[in-house]
Amino acid sequence: QVQLVESGGGLVQAGGSLRLSCAASGRTFSTYAMGWFRQSPGKEREFVAAIGRRGSSTYYADSVKVRFTISRDNAKNTVYLQMNSLKPEDTAVYYCAAVRSPGPFYRDRDYDYWGQGTQVTVSS
Repeated sequence: QVQLVESGGGLVQAGGSLRLSCAASGRTFSTYAMGWFRQSPGKEREFVAAIGRRGSSTYYADSVKVRFTISRDNAKNTVYLQMNSLKPEDTAVYYCAAVRSPGPFYRDRDYDYWGQGTQVTVSS
């Protein structure tokens, strides 16, 4: 069992930055690839970014490539999402998730554990 707790969301102006964190419980964090997804009202949950178990492989949705960076610290059981040059369309609840399978990592149905989400609001 893995418990995930996101933090770092908030209100920011367009062009600003936020850093989301996701802290995982347990001693098996390094055996999971990690992903970030987001969901805005009336829309389906969508893939944002993912990172492999060791942190050497990263994957991004085209909409966030270059602007967002995913990273992880296995010693701290934490995955991060650095979000720069934020746009109003980035407004959503952001979720982190853990997956044991080898991939692909863009399908939310493949993930085993989910956090409760953190709200990100970007004002224009």
